[in-house]
Amino acid sequence: MNAVLIFGLLIALMLTGMPVSISLGLTVLTYLFTMTQVPIESVALKLFTGIENFGIMAIPFFILAGTLLTQGGVARRMIHFATTMVGHLYGGLALAGIIACALFAAISGSSVATVAAIGSIILPEMVQRGFPKRFAAGVITTSGALGILVPPSIVMVLFAVSTNTSVGKLFAAGIAPGVVLALALACTTWLIARRRNLPRMPRATWRERWQALREASWGLALIVVVIGGIYSGVFTPTEAAACAAVYSFIVVVFVYGDLKLAQVPRALLDAAAMSAMLLYIITNAVLFSFLMTSENIPQGMADWLTSQGLGPVAFLLVVNVLLLVAGNVMEPSSIVLIMAPILLPVATRLGIDPVHFGVLMMVNMEVGLCHPPVGLNLYVASGITQMGITELTIAVLPWLLTMLAFLLLVTYWPSLSLFVPQMLRL
Repeated sequence: MNAVLIFGLLIALMLTGMPVSISLGLTVLTYLFTMTQVPIESVALKLFTGIENFGIMAIPFFILAGTLLTQGGVARRMIHFATTMVGHLYGGLALAGIIACALFAAISGSSVATVAAIGSIILPEMVQRGFPKRFAAGVITTSGALGILVPPSIVMVLFAVSTNTSVGKLFAAGIAPGVVLALALACTTWLIARRRNLPRMPRATWRERWQALREASWGLALIVVVIGGIYSGVFTPTEAAACAAVYSFIVVVFVYGDLKLAQVPRALLDAAAMSAMLLYIITNAVLFSFLMTSENIPQGMADWLTSQGLGPVAFLLVVNVLLLVAGNVMEPSSIVLIMAPILLPVATRLGIDPVHFGVLMMVNMEVGLCHPPVGLNLYVASGITQMGITELTIAVLPWLLTMLAFLLLVTYWPSLSLFVPQMLRL
């Protein structure tokens, strides 16, 4: 009954158009002050201790790194490098866009930033070279979602913080699925391009490829700095985020010279605004998680589901449906912060590895970014292409179906997610 009241109030507030973060906070405060005897001091204390987490510090640093790289010319150099490698294949420029999205996601940690940075450069180029506008938009909109799965992912950090899961393990677990999904999207793109006989570019010489690699090397080196630094034990994920921010600043301002010193304050303000928004959501989600735990709702849900005889297979299917439905009304960070602390205890009771469960949630979040009504990637792509959301939804359908098939693969093949962490003995 308590769960019905809490979720009923939360849904009612969100239906009024109120932001998810404020809806969470008001739900918690209303319930605590009308249905319980919890003192207000404990609420204030929980607000403070909830965000007093070393792992949370990684979020603003990764956001700053992504902001600097987006405003610099790193994306353009990555696209050029990818084009020299695969541009001669059917739909080569589209395939280059997928590679560039995967690479940029691995240094920015943000799906939306990936679509904005890569899409704003390559989408007009694809249309100019004769690619159908829908095809071009469909490729980049879905490929940009790799930013949630490929480390260092900001949403992964949120999952780790909300469930006390190792950030390092989650980052490692996202590597193999990220590569497989990128290959799956590339195969879908190539098949469509070959059937439609879409444009191909002249094959680049090895000298041109080497030159493109040299130009992009400073940006690509950030992947080695972050991922290599974490798994070699040089620094923690939070320290890696700080190093990524400093490295991005040096590369964009002093090495490439794409960003003038006078433009840096604007980038800092943009990063601060995004960080403040996410931290505000985290704060209210921590309160919501505190309420759930104090009312024994996750434990009660776990008892109820196990009493229904749901095994791991059926439970994971239910979770996928639930998360896909949630993706229709909420953006990824809110879903993770609300649902992960509730669902993970049930998953662990059924013997599902928390890291595998985290990757499964990330793939669900990727799908949610690419379909209406709140798919953020759709809105970013819409702004770049000047296409309507309905038209974009049709455009992404082949790649969206590929992502759904990949979701089933990740769900029922845990070794795909756990292979790299086990290999690294994390």
